Amino acid sequence: MSSRETFGSRAGLLATMIGLAVGLGNVWRFPYMVGEFGGAAFILLYLVIAALIGVPALMGEWSLGRHTRLGTLGAYERIGVPGGRWLGWVLCGIVWAAVAYYTNAIGWVVYHALAQLGTGVGLDIDASAILPPETGFSGKSMTLQVFFTALVLSAEAAVILKGVRGGIEKISKIVTPVLFASLLIVIVRSVTLPGADEGIRWLLAFDPGGITPTVAIAALGQVVFSVGLGGTLMLVYGSYLGAEANIRSDAMWTVIGDTGAGLLAGLAIFPAVFAFGLEPGSGPGLLFATLPQVFAELPLGWVFGFLFFGGLSGAALLSGIAAYEVLVAGFTDTLGWTRRRATWTVYGVSILLALPPMINLEIFVPWDLTFGSGGQTFGTLVSVLTVGWVMKRATLLEQIAGPNPSPSDLALVRWLRWVVPTAVFAAAIWWLLTDVLGATQVA
Repeated sequence: MSSRETFGSRAGLLATMIGLAVGLGNVWRFPYMVGEFGGAAFILLYLVIAALIGVPALMGEWSLGRHTRLGTLGAYERIGVPGGRWLGWVLCGIVWAAVAYYTNAIGWVVYHALAQLGTGVGLDIDASAILPPETGFSGKSMTLQVFFTALVLSAEAAVILKGVRGGIEKISKIVTPVLFASLLIVIVRSVTLPGADEGIRWLLAFDPGGITPTVAIAALGQVVFSVGLGGTLMLVYGSYLGAEANIRSDAMWTVIGDTGAGLLAGLAIFPAVFAFGLEPGSGPGLLFATLPQVFAELPLGWVFGFLFFGGLSGAALLSGIAAYEVLVAGFTDTLGWTRRRATWTVYGVSILLALPPMINLEIFVPWDLTFGSGGQTFGTLVSVLTVGWVMKRATLLEQIAGPNPSPSDLALVRWLRWVVPTAVFAAAIWWLLTDVLGATQVA
């Protein structure tokens, strides 16, 4: 275990962790959740929950990974979870199914970036052509999705084959700063549009009546989704943390960076949406339907569109690489496979698993709800219960605080044992009621 590869620098570690966490979760999902749940009230609750639940849960997952020096497939068994090997396979199966539909979505973003670039050179490319139809089947959409999904998986495989330092960390140190730079450029253009101030006021206007249990649980679910919790991605990256890594500080900065990306995305999107009289609460279509309309109306809009979708493509790629690495690490750790054999096995099976959700949204959406929202919440609950109730307290304290824990560290362990699992369980119930049972209100 001493020979396990670790991150080469703190800058590379933070770039990797923040890039993983940002992904599509914060630049795509965060803004439309803000739109659906009323703006500033959702943002305030999100910030509080990210600090009180997201940071401790992330610390727990990293502690479990660094202590066991194993990914999902071996960590739960080594730490002593009953049926830990079986549980690891279940979580890896969820990740594999999630890789399939998530890679499809990355392909959509890449295609939108190319469509924006095509506009700049006089090509009329219908970016929506790659999106699955609501129902039925579209041969054009299917062909485009297969091609771009294979392209994205190939890019991810190329990075994975180079390992942690030479692949994952190296690409993260390039892509993560580029994402933030592209968001800042788009923000400058967005907030200077005539009428953009209305969008800024809507985004920042706080209504105490907007703080409701429904909004709080929605914010909690977004924290779980956005930070990359789930007992899988962050767990395996935690296994690559060196002994010198400060889990407390690095977890805090990762969540700050992740949350910052979401807030920047909101500032890039909503002023422009209001400037053109579009609907801020348009849901998941905000990224793929509303924003292309915005860029089409802007002078040189294709430049800003390419910067936005290009930066988002890179961020999405980093989180896709992390999910890919969960599976590769599991096979190399537990089955003794070479990294090359594991990488290409994951590639082939992922292509096959990606085909069903490409057909139409009647398949894609339930796939997302099951393996994305539901699977990730389940994995998070498993990980926080493992950290709080199976992992020895002394071991957890050593990972978080070193040999001399303070009273606040002891309080943090109790928080991880009682409060964090309760909150994640509440998010799981919310997912069950809203996404599975179709309830429109949560009391």
